[in-house]
Amino acid sequence: MRTRYFSQFPKPYTAYPKIIKGLVSKNKTSAQSLPDVEYVVDAFHVHARHLHAYNKICGFENNGSIPAMYFAVLSQSLQMHMMTQEAFPFAILGLVHIHNQVTQHARLAANLQYQLSCKFGELKPHAKGVQFEFITQVKLGADVVMEGVSTYLSRQKSADTPITINKTELRPAYVLKDTWQIPENIGRRYALISGDANMIHLHAFTAKAFGFKRAIAHGMWTKAKALASLDLPEQYQAEVHFKTPVFLPSTVELLTVTQAKQTDFLLQHPQTTKPHLEGCVIAL
Repeated sequence: MRTRYFSQFPKPYTAYPKIIKGLVSKNKTSAQSLPDVEYVVDAFHVHARHLHAYNKICGFENNGSIPAMYFAVLSQSLQMHMMTQEAFPFAILGLVHIHNQVTQHARLAANLQYQLSCKFGELKPHAKGVQFEFITQVKLGADVVMEGVSTYLSRQKSADTPITINKTELRPAYVLKDTWQIPENIGRRYALISGDANMIHLHAFTAKAFGFKRAIAHGMWTKAKALASLDLPEQYQAEVHFKTPVFLPSTVELLTVTQAKQTDFLLQHPQTTKPHLEGCVIAL
């Protein structure tokens, strides 16, 4: 595996010219494999003002700790550059974030020096195309303190082999925990902090160009806000499956149920009860 080192996180917006260029010229690389490469940011400290802004918009406390989701957001800047700098086989615009998992192995103190790495994971068939993973790892010295997996779907016209989907799972006995009134500008506000300025999140006009009736909330924001509403242990794994878009503005309900060391949570539309995301937190 080839490793590329960075002294700081690359700015996500610097990748957008190549993304736009991809609309004009088709990527001719093979879709059978992902680049065997790892991007690493060595020996960095988290910027206190940026962390404070992230915590505020997501609802985390500013208590001297770093939420694992914050590192997942930092990793996205590497992901953007991995897709634009390497022989990436899919069109970036149109990718759908379908799953995200973060694992926190220890309390992440905000005043320490970390290393973050990101590489491609598995490439697998999906009922609607092909899915692939980004694998994130954060180290404090020699110890792995956080791990993350982000799964994206590249829609294809058809798959050679049908993928069976199990729809028999029983719904947990959720209880309403909170109701959110999500403002129309949350996508723009979160984009300024996260660097994810995908046009589907910014305004209804730009979202309509990509087939959405209105702008939609960032999935990583909805997951982070849900986790910020829970009592998270110092060691945990938090997993979500993104189901349907949260259109902006919107009213949504957060439901939870806790049993033993696991808390399941659901974000849904209050009238239709259609799920926006489903997830769980497991204490380790």
